[in-house]
Amino acid sequence: MDCSIMEGDPHAIIEGMLLCAYAVGSTSGYIYVREEYPRALKHLHLAIEQARAAGLLGDNIAGTSFSFDIKINRGAGAFVCGESTALMQSVEGKVGEPRAKYIRSAERGLYDQPTVLNNVETYANLPEIINNGAEWFSSIGTESNTGTKVFSVVGKVLNTGLVEVPMGTSLRTIIFDICGGIKEGKLFKAVQTGGPSGGCLPESKLDLPVDFDTLTREGSMMGSGGMIVMDEDTCMVDVARYFTSYLVEESCGKCSACRLSLVNLHYILERICAGEGEESDLEKLEKLLVVLENGSLCGLGKSAPNPVRSTLTHFRDEYEAHIKEKRCPAGVCRNLITYEITDNCTGCRLCAEACPQEAISGDKKEKHQIDQELCNQCGICRVTCNFDAVATKS
Repeated sequence: MDCSIMEGDPHAIIEGMLLCAYAVGSTSGYIYVREEYPRALKHLHLAIEQARAAGLLGDNIAGTSFSFDIKINRGAGAFVCGESTALMQSVEGKVGEPRAKYIRSAERGLYDQPTVLNNVETYANLPEIINNGAEWFSSIGTESNTGTKVFSVVGKVLNTGLVEVPMGTSLRTIIFDICGGIKEGKLFKAVQTGGPSGGCLPESKLDLPVDFDTLTREGSMMGSGGMIVMDEDTCMVDVARYFTSYLVEESCGKCSACRLSLVNLHYILERICAGEGEESDLEKLEKLLVVLENGSLCGLGKSAPNPVRSTLTHFRDEYEAHIKEKRCPAGVCRNLITYEITDNCTGCRLCAEACPQEAISGDKKEKHQIDQELCNQCGICRVTCNFDAVATKS
């Protein structure tokens, strides 16, 4: 979402930063851009050069006493640098780690100077608000969450991409009316909002209005404006494991509550997905979530419980199936499933040729079989089959 704004309308960001700088009396601005966004970097550099050439950046802007210029700082892509103080540390050339929150950025931020930090989407809104007025902007959205919001909708929907909607638009409207519903006519299962540390909301929450307050209250977040839509074939325990794995890698490790709790969370979830979970694991997970939320220094650790807590709340039966029945209801977790060849098999031998374990046998044009002792549940047979002849049994 941010990348698309920097690529498509960089001048709106520059104009918004100019307005902010004029309001607070700033002379220096920085745009922090992930190294993975080369086109955004190119367009921002060009826009800044154009603004300087037009006399809108630099000394004595438009013949006034106001001076302001912008520098671009390239980040390595660390997730923790989405936290404001960690971002400022990175701009200063230091390790991207958060600092204690009793030091307010408005008093001592970048280089220990008073600093205002906002998302590029916020700056891009400022010119429109100045041109059309605060009342116009407040008329869009809800009373406490005004304006529009851009979401990046991906996953098991027909139409993926960027969607801009008024605050308060329901999840159902975004997923089904705008994005066309679920692929292949399958059932909706959950949507995760807010990026890797967002929560997963089930079908019963589809009519919730999407705004900051509602998503936070429901155990999720607005975050980076991401939406990942999941269908009936998604294992929610595996989803929690996947995002926790990502957060383990992205934690800066500065505080022990985050560093140790995330590693232990991931370890327990790995065991559950491998069919080695114990009933006591659910209680251990919940205790770790409390430690993470209350003991972490920055937003990464404090929001890290969201994927696990939300799936535990709304899909606890899946956790129990993994632990008590040693079964993955969605047929995703490799140690808890088997593959079988059905009567749809035409004997084309594509699956047998693709199988790395040589676990599939059978003559050409005859139904094949899978040797379960050789099979390692990699799923290549199912992906390769053109006749939907490979079934998953959990």
